[in-house]
Amino acid sequence: MTVLIRDLRPNDPSDAESVVRVRRSALPFMITTAEGVAFEVGSAHPDAHFRLLVAHTGEGLVIGTAQLGIAYDSPEPGRSYVNAYVDPAHRGLGAGSLLLRTAEEHLAARGAVDTYAWVLDEPAHRAFAGRRGYRPSRSAHFLRLDLAAAALPPLPQTLPAGVELRPASAFAADPRPLFEADAETTYDEPGDLASDFDDYEDWLAHTWNSPSLDKDLTTVVVVDGVVAAFTAAQTDGATRYASAMTGTLRAFRGRGLAKLAKTASLHRARAAGYTEAFTGNDSENGPMLAINTWFGYEICATETRYTKKLETV
Repeated sequence: MTVLIRDLRPNDPSDAESVVRVRRSALPFMITTAEGVAFEVGSAHPDAHFRLLVAHTGEGLVIGTAQLGIAYDSPEPGRSYVNAYVDPAHRGLGAGSLLLRTAEEHLAARGAVDTYAWVLDEPAHRAFAGRRGYRPSRSAHFLRLDLAAAALPPLPQTLPAGVELRPASAFAADPRPLFEADAETTYDEPGDLASDFDDYEDWLAHTWNSPSLDKDLTTVVVVDGVVAAFTAAQTDGATRYASAMTGTLRAFRGRGLAKLAKTASLHRARAAGYTEAFTGNDSENGPMLAINTWFGYEICATETRYTKKLETV
């Protein structure tokens, strides 16, 4: 069967839906929507040289996809990423290899010297990455919570003096305090690439304005008028909810504020009709893994971060 590679057609809604279908079949723990796919392409920073590729059969059926780009905000030049997904029903046709080859050639031509990819920790996926020159580094877990049936911890009947819970939507007029909180806590988290997290306008464009960010379920803990902790929520607008990032600013750690934010957000998500909750944990992030286990999350899959040196063009 012939497999061809092309870019996503941004003005074709069926193309975005095909990408969602492939991503959900290959990685069902990820929140993805057609609106979010279109946003990825439309909001990409020009310095990222971002592409969203699709692999399709000669008959036009989309069977694989990949998103790739230059880490333009990294202080280390030449860093890049590529994440490829193939519909499990159509593996073995060469779609994954073609997607990676196209991605690597594009990235190398734009100055990338290395790239990273997340790979499911399964024998076939590990072998595929190894044959193509990728080498494993660190790992991370996907965790799932049956939100419809979970015995969530109760919210405290009264909050400590000076402590408030607010939705992110309450910061619509001025979200900069949330940007500053995100920057500080992200700096302390294990991450894929070092990043100069100092561009407020870029954060507005790619994080705050993302259609996947649910600003009503994203929950912020404010202490004496200052943002102290938060949990960012992503949803698919139907049944799936995900904790995208949870953090506490250094000056407020050790007071249980991250648990408070997550508890409030999960209760509100269930009340809004969401039945599944997902989150992710770096395998080395013991404190956050302990918090999620306390909520009842269970590991449902593991990914490994693979890296590869690229031949410059």
